[in-house]
Amino acid sequence: MSSGVGVQDLAVEAFQDLKLKKKYRYIVYKINDTNTEIVVEKTVESAEYDDFVQSLPANECRYCVYDFQYDTSGEGIRNKILFYVWSPDTSKIKQKMLYAASKDALRKKLDGIYTEIQCTDLSEVSYETVLDKVTRMTS
Repeated sequence: MSSGVGVQDLAVEAFQDLKLKKKYRYIVYKINDTNTEIVVEKTVESAEYDDFVQSLPANECRYCVYDFQYDTSGEGIRNKILFYVWSPDTSKIKQKMLYAASKDALRKKLDGIYTEIQCTDLSEVSYETVLDKVTRMTS
């Protein structure tokens, strides 16, 4: 299902900087005010996972890409690039529908995503929940 929302070139460039240059820890994307394009809301160069979670708006949807770092028992530190669809229960239904319908436009342009995390509340975006999903996929 497509919504006709495009993806700003800078949105893809920011992702390439995160993926290839390790310039950012995470990127937050939003649909612009005219509902025509997915744009970068902010980029963060270094932060802890809790900072990322706290940056998610309580009542608005967002897309995020996070360079998720975790320690594997005996195998050392690993990184996986994760795509988050943040759609809180408290956001407006029209906004949730627009973000759901527009997700693929962005996802198709971001080559190298390990997995997608769908989250509607803070428990679904907690470090432990995401770590469990990532480690289940790698085992």
